[in-house]
Amino acid sequence: QVQLVESGGGLVQPGGSLRLSCAASGSIFSINAMGWYRQAPGKERELVATISRGDITNYAISVKGRFTISRDNGKNTVYLQMNSLKPEDTAVYYCNGEIMTTMPWQTSTYWGQGTQVTVSS
Repeated sequence: QVQLVESGGGLVQPGGSLRLSCAASGSIFSINAMGWYRQAPGKERELVATISRGDITNYAISVKGRFTISRDNGKNTVYLQMNSLKPEDTAVYYCNGEIMTTMPWQTSTYWGQGTQVTVSS
């Protein structure tokens, strides 16, 4: 069993910052790519940023230069530092990870439960 648990969401004013964390736990052998996605009301889930095990990053154009994804492989944790937040960043943010488990031996994509980020004055 694998669990991904996000934290760090909340209400912030436009121009403010938040740092999201997502910790993976369970029968983990290794984690390949990890990522953050978001879903606003009435919209489809969209990619925000991804990071490979070797720290190669990829960002949506809408967040490039404002958001930074990073990871701590020793803690099985991925982070999303969000600066210069805008009202259009309001959404539920989900993390995911491509995880190889030991019981059973397999690689699957796992998702967290989501954390709400609201940008409003």
